[in-house]
Amino acid sequence: MGSWLFLFLVGLFLAASVSGVGSRNVTYDGRSLIIDGQHKILFSGSIHYPRSTPQMWPSLIAKAKAGGLDVIETLVFWNLHEPQPEQFDFSGQRDIVRFIKEIQAQGLYACIRIGPFIQGEWSYGGLPFWLHDIPGIVYRSDNEPFKYQMKKFVSKIVNMMKAEKLYASQGGPIILSQIENEYGMVEAAFRDKGPPYLRWAAEMAVGLQTGVPWVMCKQNNAPDPVINACNGRRCGETFPGPNSPNKPAIWTENWTSFYQVYGDEPDIRSAEDIAFHVALFIAKKGSYVNYYMYHGGTNFGRTAAAHVLTSYYDQAPLDEYGLFRQPKWGHLKELHAAIKLCLNPMLSGVYTTMALGKSQEAFVYRGNSVDCAAFLVNNDTRKTVVVTFQDSLYELPPKSISILPDCKTVAFNTAKVSTQYNTRAVETSKKLDSIVKWEEYKETIPTFEDTSLRANMLLEHMNTTKDNSDYLWYTFRFQNDFSDAEYVLNVTSSAHVLHAFVNGSFVGSTHGSFKTKTPILESKITLNKGTNYISLLSGTVGLPDSGAYLERRVAGINTVRVKGEHEIKDFTRYSWGYQVGLLGEKLQVYTDSRSNKVKWNTYGSSTHQRLTWYRTLFDAPAGKDPVTLNLESMGKGEAWINGQSIGRYWVSFLTPKGIPSQTRYNVPRSFLKRTDNLLVILEEENGYPLGISIDTISITKVCGHVSESHLPPVISWQGQNKTEHNNSKKHHGRRPKVQLQCPPERNISRILFASYGNPTGDCENYAIGSCHSFTSLPTIEEACMGKRICTIPVWRKKFGNDPCPGIPKTLLVDAQCT
Repeated sequence: MGSWLFLFLVGLFLAASVSGVGSRNVTYDGRSLIIDGQHKILFSGSIHYPRSTPQMWPSLIAKAKAGGLDVIETLVFWNLHEPQPEQFDFSGQRDIVRFIKEIQAQGLYACIRIGPFIQGEWSYGGLPFWLHDIPGIVYRSDNEPFKYQMKKFVSKIVNMMKAEKLYASQGGPIILSQIENEYGMVEAAFRDKGPPYLRWAAEMAVGLQTGVPWVMCKQNNAPDPVINACNGRRCGETFPGPNSPNKPAIWTENWTSFYQVYGDEPDIRSAEDIAFHVALFIAKKGSYVNYYMYHGGTNFGRTAAAHVLTSYYDQAPLDEYGLFRQPKWGHLKELHAAIKLCLNPMLSGVYTTMALGKSQEAFVYRGNSVDCAAFLVNNDTRKTVVVTFQDSLYELPPKSISILPDCKTVAFNTAKVSTQYNTRAVETSKKLDSIVKWEEYKETIPTFEDTSLRANMLLEHMNTTKDNSDYLWYTFRFQNDFSDAEYVLNVTSSAHVLHAFVNGSFVGSTHGSFKTKTPILESKITLNKGTNYISLLSGTVGLPDSGAYLERRVAGINTVRVKGEHEIKDFTRYSWGYQVGLLGEKLQVYTDSRSNKVKWNTYGSSTHQRLTWYRTLFDAPAGKDPVTLNLESMGKGEAWINGQSIGRYWVSFLTPKGIPSQTRYNVPRSFLKRTDNLLVILEEENGYPLGISIDTISITKVCGHVSESHLPPVISWQGQNKTEHNNSKKHHGRRPKVQLQCPPERNISRILFASYGNPTGDCENYAIGSCHSFTSLPTIEEACMGKRICTIPVWRKKFGNDPCPGIPKTLLVDAQCT
């Protein structure tokens, strides 16, 4: 371990000495990362460059910075950058250097999680599938073929960053790197090959001498000097802590919601819950929190892992389209501001804890005679409690933390949301319902004679397609001696979806799910006397992305039997013909230049067939609002705009509530031309393209719901006021406020609801209560109409009088933005 620490320190020195002016010295101790000699408490957010577009990056990073973030984190996607051995691609959405430079241009730090196994709900966990064909390879183990390829790619990325002077030690923004990913979850599965690989990975990374620290997440035994970090929702409660007193507490993934798979409901995590656990982690001497995701974005093309939606972490503080997800974004911004008011005592003071009750405690940092900060925690999930701290009383709502930057005045409470709520609205720009504007091309159903790849066995799907397509055709032919006999086709599989055709006619389909891995198809079929042709289409919806021995995973068809009245024929060991992918894929009929390689017919000109391609043209919606493709009328397939895949869709796979997991699909403005955009749809099932529409997404309503017991905005906190805690002058001008803000180029055009008193409900469903000031609406209209931003204090004098003395007051305002 000592030699590794020596290597790390040598790396810091060499990188710093080479970089010259502008270099930063990044190291750490048991308290935090140290940048140029200063301890830092840092807030970070995950924004993955290929899940958005270069045109979106500046805005996303700017919004993250405005939200109080210090660092932007990204994974690095090996299979995106090296799809074939030694064939590298860093163009367009893959341009990681451009992305890191944009972070630097906006004055933020960067963290790159190189992996190169990344999981991340990304197909094959980011590993390129060609690794599978290397003889003797075992991923993520003490295996020389894998270690050779891994080191080569990690070195490639590190050297790229060095060449562009992007490490902090060279004056760049990168202050932290990650090697491997959650290896502690699978290490034991590799037995005696796990620990040596772990040590090798750490030593290899440190030996690259980047001049900045390395981390390993979910790796409690991370070798020195690599920092072990926490992933999860409750790291303030679950993290055992750094494995050395000289390492800081780092949270690499604080899940702001959770990834969603087809058939599942969205996982909603409240702003209050996120804020509570961040505050708790920081209160317990945590020093670095990364939100995973801060902006999730879109799994374009075929990049999503098995069964994962195309939309990724849409419930993050910045939604899939880059719009503010309120109140999550705003509440976390207030949290960050409150914690940063506490930096001096937190980074240089003495840390103590004390019990305030059965489920209540205080975490206190005391510096000199002036500096003091406290976090008062109520762990009770049911009751509001009043605690005594330093001879003063403090009310703590259930499961909440109050932050006192001076150990006297509450600046922020995690359960009290003063930030506005917003509503995302959809407007239909163009219905694509004209029959004459749609054309169709029916995919050819191949037979045994059409195939050139043959085997006397059932081939494994992934090893046959090599990730070049989601689809693999299994075909065979056989003789039937009975006229018009009825049989049952029985197929067991590890396919995600399976379609069966007999003599060119569709006879049935089945599919699995994220939890059900082996769907079975049983369909009644009629066979001709003589030769019969059976064509089975095995489909994957992304490759697996997690677990040990990923190279051993299988997909495709396992057994095939035809059951008749007189016999059961087993075709598992038989002469099979294979076709990788669909003909339309091979011909690239989704591109403008090759779309006419096949003959397109007028929509509906012949009998419908599963596996049909559809195409039409449309003009881009006016304005700047994000654009979506509404595929609610379709079944399952993939969509392309001007040759660029916007991802898979699976609208027919319903959640337990009977609704699709996703119906709208992100179309970045940079994918569009002003007119004549080519839309091509591959539909596997019975979708109805005339029901498709081009929509825009925008924030059309903003709402504030603040009571007298809420706290004033953190920006107004007078932490340096030297007056006594109970002196009312200290609170002059500091009142709870409703703050409304429309998106750029929109103003408040109508007040939909306004009540100062005790309105019932919340921003989604409200009504006037028993106490209501009749001046509410005119007061709010005067303050807000025609403005993009307005602020209204929750104060009786603002509304002329007290409509009901003795009753606690609340102000609820719902406004329309136009």
